Formats: sequence, C-alpha cells, structure tokens
Amino acid sequence: MVTPDDLIARHGILNALANHSRGVDRADGNLLGSAYHPGATVDYGFFAGPAATLVDILAGAQKTALPTLHRTSNCWIRVDGRRAISESSVIAYVEEADLQRWVFGRYLDRHECRTNEAGEDEWRLVHRTYVLDGNVNRPSTAARSDPPVGLAHFVPAGGKGAADPGRALLAFHAACARPNGSRNTAMSAPETREAALDAALARAEIHDLCMAYARGVDRADADLLASIFTDDSTVISGVVNGSGKDFARDITAFVRDNLEMCFHSVANEWIEVRGDEAVGEHYALAQMVQAGTEILTGGRYIDRYVRRDGKWLILSRTFVADWTHSHPSTMERDGFYEALSIRGCFGHEDPIYAHWAA
Repeated sequence: MVTPDDLIARHGILNALANHSRGVDRADGNLLGSAYHPGATVDYGFFAGPAATLVDILAGAQKTALPTLHRTSNCWIRVDGRRAISESSVIAYVEEADLQRWVFGRYLDRHECRTNEAGEDEWRLVHRTYVLDGNVNRPSTAARSDPPVGLAHFVPAGGKGAADPGRALLAFHAACARPNGSRNTAMSAPETREAALDAALARAEIHDLCMAYARGVDRADADLLASIFTDDSTVISGVVNGSGKDFARDITAFVRDNLEMCFHSVANEWIEVRGDEAVGEHYALAQMVQAGTEILTGGRYIDRYVRRDGKWLILSRTFVADWTHSHPSTMERDGFYEALSIRGCFGHEDPIYAHWAA
C-alpha cells in the first residue's frame, strides 16, 4: 500500500533520477553531482568507485561531445522509511560524426533521504549499478542548420552547459514563478510535510498534462489539447508557434493533413513545484511518417505550469530539439503486421476513446 510519505519520497527520487540524466546530457557537473549524496558509489563496469569521480569523468567527456539524450523511464521504486531501491530503464542516444547509437540498459539504484545543512530533506542516490542490455548503431542522418531568416517555424536547438537554451528558459520560468516577489531566482524546497505532499500530488497532475499533450497531438484531438493550456499560454513547437489555443487548432490540422502516423513518448520527467507555480523539463521522442520519410526526433519540453481555480495547466511550453534521425519509410501494414488488426488512427475512431469511455 502506497502511503503519503511514499508519494513524497517518489517525487524526490524521480527528480534525482531525472537530474542525473539532465546533468550528463548538458555536461553540467553540478547538476549531475546533485543526484548523489556525499560518499555515494557507482559501478558502470568501465569504472567502479566514488560517484564524485564518475561525475568528473562524464561531465568532462560531455563538454565537447555531440548531443546525447538519456531517457530514464519505467521507474519501479520501493520505499522503506528514509531508504529506497529502484529499477529504471534507460535509452541513451549517443551521436558521433558518422554514427547514431541507441544504447538500451537499466539503472539499479539505492537511495537515501538525508537532511541538508538548511534543514531540508533530500532524496539522492547512494549507489548506482548500470546494466547494459542492447544497442543499435546506424549511419548518421543527423542534420543541423542555423535558424531560418523567418522565425515562424523556429525551434531552439539543444546545447551543452550555459549554451543550452533550456537552461535559460528554466531560469526565466523560475524567476517568474518565485514566491512572494522574492529576488531569489531558485525554486526553494517545500518547508513542511504538507507542502511536500502537495508538491507530490501536483507532480501527478502535471504528469497527466504531459500525457494528455502526447495523446492530443498523436490523435489530432484539438479539444483535448486546448483543455491543458491556460488562456494566456504560449507554445513554441517548431511546426506551430503561438498561443495554446492556436497550437491546439493548427497542430492537429497539420497532423491530419500531412502525417501518416505520429507517436510521442515522454520520459525523464523533472518537476519542481512551489505553491501554485511549477517548472519542468521532460524528454520526448517523436516518431512521424511524412511523404514517404520516417522521422525520429529527440528533444525536451521546457515548461511553466500554474494552478488556477485548483487545476494545474500549462502556461508555457517550448520544445528544444536535440537530434533527428530520418530514413525512407519502411512502415508496413501487411505481412508480419497483418494479424495486428487493431490499429491506431487520428480522431475519436482510435481505440483509446472507447477504452476510456468504458
């Protein structure tokens, strides 16, 4: 049985797991190190020892590396008081000059909750074992270009360290969301158990917003998409940049008119909640088939959320593109796949709507 304390613990653990991936991918040693308690250890096979040493190795190697994206998902967490263990699946995208790699593995982690110098409880890792399960290695089709002169369809491209636009966006959102007009741009930790529980519950509601976004785009459901944004919201997606209302209308029209299929997967959810304001960063994979070409895009949603009349909504969402992979489409509907007769589609004919209605 999951207790309120378990829910609070899971919120802290999931953020620590997300910060590990975010720190590696942004070559940010401070962010990566914040996932571990002092004295933590790791075993990655190529290195076993202090986590602090691994932080230096990874952060240093990443500074000049091409994009990576570590998607932590399928998190299974068991809490025992102020200790916990977890198992997570991870897909790591690693790019080289002429190669794109997908590495499939698992994190086997131990966590502890410790009180820091400010008197705040913090869940962090005390040991990590990395398990390799498989990999895919393909010739690179990654393409990058400067933003076009006309910015109507511009979407920011990911980078390392301070050059990453997501870092600036999160700092801006946190400054806008600072409580009681404070000059401090950081989002401070909840001061009470009640505030911590409220943040954990808010996380669950914000998670549902992200799931609704994915379904709304993939099923071309304009009403669902419009329902998750505030009236004064903004969205930068590349395909459509504008208000949440405009995005809901125009992106669903684009999906219906231009794509054969669309599939979004969201993972590595990092969410900081302070009262009625929150910020978040979520890793996304989007698979599309357009005009005979299959396109797989990896990137991040940088978000600001607000709670209005007791309901959490998205106030701002920006997609930051980290990499793309494109090939002539190999999608088939007969042969090997013919017996899989229940198919996804755009609109309310998709099986998901009957599923929820039942």
